[in-house]
Amino acid sequence: MDYKFKLDNRKTIFIADDCMLNRTVAQSILSGLYNVNIVSSTLDLLILLEKQIPNLILLDVEMPIMNGFEALKYIKANSKTSNIPVIFVTAMTSEKAAYEGFELGAVDYITKPFSAPLLLKRIEVFLLIENQKRELLNHLHKKEWTILEFKKTILRILADLVECRDEITGGHLKRTSGYIRILINAIRETGICESDLSGIDEDLLLQSCQLHDIGKISIKDTILLKNDKLTADEFECIKTHTVRGGQIISGIIEKTTDSAFLKYAKIFAETHHEKWDGTGYPNRLKGSKIPLIGRIMAIADVYDALISERPYKQIFSHPEAAAIILTESGTHFDPALVELFKDFHAEFEIISKERSNTGKNIKR
Repeated sequence: MDYKFKLDNRKTIFIADDCMLNRTVAQSILSGLYNVNIVSSTLDLLILLEKQIPNLILLDVEMPIMNGFEALKYIKANSKTSNIPVIFVTAMTSEKAAYEGFELGAVDYITKPFSAPLLLKRIEVFLLIENQKRELLNHLHKKEWTILEFKKTILRILADLVECRDEITGGHLKRTSGYIRILINAIRETGICESDLSGIDEDLLLQSCQLHDIGKISIKDTILLKNDKLTADEFECIKTHTVRGGQIISGIIEKTTDSAFLKYAKIFAETHHEKWDGTGYPNRLKGSKIPLIGRIMAIADVYDALISERPYKQIFSHPEAAAIILTESGTHFDPALVELFKDFHAEFEIISKERSNTGKNIKR
């Protein structure tokens, strides 16, 4: 066991895994950026936690004597360690195992064998989320933030979680938010569908749209990050993210006294894959029965998918993507919104060029 603690400003990560190869690989990936301490058993991990509190724990599930689930119960039961974020690193791919980990308090799980970029990105995002949580609590303690700022911070933290689970590199959430802002401004300018925007808080709406894919945090990595075209069964699994997204947000709403600001996020999650002609999913809503913000997101989401790289398709140029959107007016998309897109799609192109600064996008 390595109990050498370095006195610098780097974050500290504990790795608990009974496989020496896994420990060595993870340590080699992380040691250049973080202070890393490795142990070969959960008992050694609990002993180590009595000496030092890390910023994050990578915990193997299948361990001798005391497995990762049992160790996490001890960690969460101790007031000194209960707030440490724990990411399970496991070869187990069943949804039941993932669900049990989340129920016990794990913040995420990574399936083995893992890739270096994925591991680094997951850790980077969760440490960022922890910093945001501490910042939030500090400001609330000082009573310096307004309720609106509090809501925006909650939405930002959740959006970071979505980006972490779905992509090695970001960009999609930021771009789709920009496309939606363009269409909302066009609605305000032209008056088309404006009555459907009555009473909408635009700032919260634009924050909430970043949660449209939150349901994907429940999809297994083997499907979500597959570097090939999905099978029919895998695609059916991916499609469940709309229902699961609504369920996740509903669960948050039930536990929150002031949850009205999440209503937009729930609509985005549940309706962004519905189609104007009623052939979309999950509820096959048709025409104006699809909420306006869901119809807006449909255009933004599909456009960004077209101009982004996928394992199973080419990148479409902006003119090609715009032509596809126009062609699907009245089938996939609301014809009135497509008319607005026709007049304002040049602004979409400006935002789309940001993809060159964010790396490859692997969203589905």
